[in-house]
Amino acid sequence: MQWLQLIVGSTRDASSAIEDAMLELGAVSVTLEDAADQPILEPGVGETPLWDNCTIKALFPDDTDTNQTTAQLQQLVSRPLQLSWQQLEDKDWSQEWKKYFSPMKCGERLWICPSWIAPPDPEGINLSLDPGLAFGTGSHPTTHLCLRWLDQQDLTGQTVIDYGCGSGILGIAALLLGAEKVIAVDNDPQALLATRDNAERNNIAAERISTYLPEELPEDIVGETMLANILAAPLIELAPKLTALTASNGLICLSGLLEHQIAAVSQPYLARFSFADPAIETEWAQLAARKTA
Repeated sequence: MQWLQLIVGSTRDASSAIEDAMLELGAVSVTLEDAADQPILEPGVGETPLWDNCTIKALFPDDTDTNQTTAQLQQLVSRPLQLSWQQLEDKDWSQEWKKYFSPMKCGERLWICPSWIAPPDPEGINLSLDPGLAFGTGSHPTTHLCLRWLDQQDLTGQTVIDYGCGSGILGIAALLLGAEKVIAVDNDPQALLATRDNAERNNIAAERISTYLPEELPEDIVGETMLANILAAPLIELAPKLTALTASNGLICLSGLLEHQIAAVSQPYLARFSFADPAIETEWAQLAARKTA
């Protein structure tokens, strides 16, 4: 089946009305993209940010009357529009993202490999990953920084806590790098499902990885290594919880923060942790520290 794509340039203020009008006119999907390379690095709590200038793309069936739909759209939004139509061949759009996900080396030993691609180094430590609906492919700087840090650690026999596990990539990497057990925590049930699926994909025995919603985490759990790749605000809010979950003399790895947020994020941990120099990649930071005895 062929599809027609309607492309409209918009400002942030007009985008909602244009999106609603497209859906009313029969669009089967609507996508908003940045039109000016404007980064939105970390939204505030409760915010749904949007670029100042965006491109709105709507997918319509091939038999859509483009002239009529254009006229109706102009009437519904009551403003001049810069728009164009293009023909698209049918694709499995749910699988399109896979072409942007390729094997990636993280440190000296570890490779992150899409589950549909053979590992480039069969002798390496290869983590086979299908993120599904959960965050974490290893390509984002925050995840990449954590993976590189993990690759440098001696995790032999450890219990590792992956708080905010997403796809499970950090916890599974820890297991492949020598950890004995991982406690994976996330407030999204889909993330816990993705973590279990990816653990099974990597031949991780079920008893070596346990998944919990935060409110279900047993009170007596502690880990020799704590991983928390989330965002600055929850890292600050969760400081007492993450501190309590980290064993005495244990290590903590914090990421998901920007370089200018290092001082604010590390401050609530300073009473119990001694920090190493931060690692930085394209404005994002990763902090590592050891808990004092």
